[in-house]
Amino acid sequence: MIIIHGSFPIKSEDREEVIKKMQDMARFSRRESGCITYEFYIGLSNPNLVLLFQEWSSVEALESHRETDHMRNFLGQLPAILDGEVVTRRYEVRSGDDNSET
Repeated sequence: MIIIHGSFPIKSEDREEVIKKMQDMARFSRRESGCITYEFYIGLSNPNLVLLFQEWSSVEALESHRETDHMRNFLGQLPAILDGEVVTRRYEVRSGDDNSET
């Protein structure tokens, strides 16, 4: 499983529009094969910081997600709505059985 965590500092004056775009992105992404979860959250201490958590069944599913029209469209809109840099982290989760002998 692949987990992606991202943080998006957004412009306060565009907050409602940005949230709508992110809701649309999450809805489209959840329909993709291999998407386990795709959620945006508003920061409690900073309402202009949006956090993204994604879980994908495989690297291939994540790579396929990056090639979708809705992802390209979303990435194209980001520069106009951000108030700083996006920070992302990627984690690969493996079960303890991956290294077992057969």
